[in-house]
Amino acid sequence: MKTAIATVSIAGDLGEKLAAIAAAGFDGVEIFENDFLAFDASPREVGKMVRDHGLEISLFQPFRDFEGMPEPQRTRAFDRAERKFDLMNELDVDLVVVCSNVSAISLGGIDRAAADFSELGERAAKRGLRIGYEALAWGRHVSDHRDAWEIVRRADRANVGLILDSFHTLARKIDPDTIRSIPGDRIFFVQLADAPKIDMDLLYWSRHFRNMPGEGDLDVAGFMRAVAATGYDGVISLEIFNDQFRGGSAKAISIDGHRSLVYLMDQLKRAEPDIRIDVPAMPDRIAAHGVEFVEFAANDTEAAELSAMLRTLGFTRVGRHVAKQVELWRQGGINIIINTERQGFAHSAYVMHGTSVCNIGLRVDDAHATVERARALGAELFEQHVGPGELHIPAIRGVGGGLVHFIDAKSDLARVWDIEFVPVADDTQSCDAGLKRIDHMAQTMDGKEMLTWQLFYTAIFDMAKTPMVDVIDPSGLVQSRAIEAPDGALRVTLNGVENRRTLAGHFLAESFGSTVQHLAFETDDIFATAEALIANGFTPLVISPNYYDDLDARFGLDEDFLDRLQSVSILYDRDGDAEYFQLYSPLYGEGFFFEIVERRGGYGGYGAANAQFRTAAQKRHMRPKGMPKR
Repeated sequence: MKTAIATVSIAGDLGEKLAAIAAAGFDGVEIFENDFLAFDASPREVGKMVRDHGLEISLFQPFRDFEGMPEPQRTRAFDRAERKFDLMNELDVDLVVVCSNVSAISLGGIDRAAADFSELGERAAKRGLRIGYEALAWGRHVSDHRDAWEIVRRADRANVGLILDSFHTLARKIDPDTIRSIPGDRIFFVQLADAPKIDMDLLYWSRHFRNMPGEGDLDVAGFMRAVAATGYDGVISLEIFNDQFRGGSAKAISIDGHRSLVYLMDQLKRAEPDIRIDVPAMPDRIAAHGVEFVEFAANDTEAAELSAMLRTLGFTRVGRHVAKQVELWRQGGINIIINTERQGFAHSAYVMHGTSVCNIGLRVDDAHATVERARALGAELFEQHVGPGELHIPAIRGVGGGLVHFIDAKSDLARVWDIEFVPVADDTQSCDAGLKRIDHMAQTMDGKEMLTWQLFYTAIFDMAKTPMVDVIDPSGLVQSRAIEAPDGALRVTLNGVENRRTLAGHFLAESFGSTVQHLAFETDDIFATAEALIANGFTPLVISPNYYDDLDARFGLDEDFLDRLQSVSILYDRDGDAEYFQLYSPLYGEGFFFEIVERRGGYGGYGAANAQFRTAAQKRHMRPKGMPKR
């Protein structure tokens, strides 16, 4: 199957769009008429420009308000069609989409519409052109692909076929399996779009909230399985109307689009192995078993400050790299790396972002298979010089250009700490605070990037998205969504920023790009951990007493229990019998922080109800504007 994308899906003028579409790896493009009309080049020049990019024009669209018109509008519709046919011949494209009529003066009737398409097909055949009929979800008389197919069938022209769009079928909750009875050779084109489930007007929903397959809530995979069952082997295209996409990076959105199609086809091939699908061979989605390490880039001064904070959290310096200015800190199953090298990727990350997380190591079954799947899905691979005594650890670029390395247990990678690091005796021992592992990482990004990184994680790894939640900040809202492995071994929260006045927005601006804003460590006993932390000199983030008064009102907690929470500034949430405890560090730098959590009884959330109180407390403790960094 060939891939394409409609030019309306991305930002820029037609030339910029074509360059981005070609670079992303698409085979073809749907030329949206308005993009062509706004571009200062002749049809022949545009056609040549498309071919010079290695693309083909898969479809020209749209031709509107055609079938079922009364006179004199009917005659005018055919005259308009002849003009479009002239244009198509010059562009060198043979297929045009005709959308079901939405005009208030149009007349209903299957036979009337079929007669119009029969005549249109006869005229198009003289030009060597094909007509595709698409049922719009808000069409005046035809809003169901089954009715559109009946019109095509009765038109009885070999060059008149059906165009299917997943949004129009799924938004109206039409069973996609009804597609299976349509002959595959009568389906001329397939357009795909996903969308979040929103109860709103269909036209407005379609025009503003579509997104890439896998980024929304519609069963695009089920739709595509039904299409594939017909024997259809033509173009699979994306037609995405989305305000953010049209104001975003054409390159990034095109890459997302191609990744979404490859991922969808891979899913389809695994679900329907007997169906012939041309999709790059790749391993199945990768099981992620947790975070093996988190690496900070820093300079010497800020590394000392970060080290001091780690000590109060109960970490001990246990190793030094064999060849680099890199230290290994550990507690339980948590490995923290502090890199103060003056060259290489970490140094570049420090120059760009200041002290920040520049690298994440994930535990997987097979590191090389992970990179193989990531490569097939368009991820950017990363390599740098490997010195003596160092391992070649497979890696790709992740959020904000940071690195994601992969560690498995089937190779020498599992011995990375023994091979690349020499043990050191820490001269300042901290009291172990009972931190076991990284419960979750929170990555802060521009709101426009959230769908990109959601797709990145769910396409490469065996992870699923949770519903979007609004995190309330005193200065605005931050949208947050968690991406989770089935067993919770890996959890990543994506926090999208629209308002730079929020804490997350301030962090994003001051860090000059998307990165990890906080790490949450898991403990089995939050109160014992709090005592150990305080003994280490840790100062918890102070939460307003008003919070605890309200907590008592909401949950009716035992007075002694409530006092224990308040005495060490622990936040609390409950979902049925499941409980969640949160303890926060002060802010480090421009908004980075650590969190300690305890989950009891299978609590699966992230304490969203507490976010506004935590954020308010953090903003009270922020460095005043104009003051030097601590």
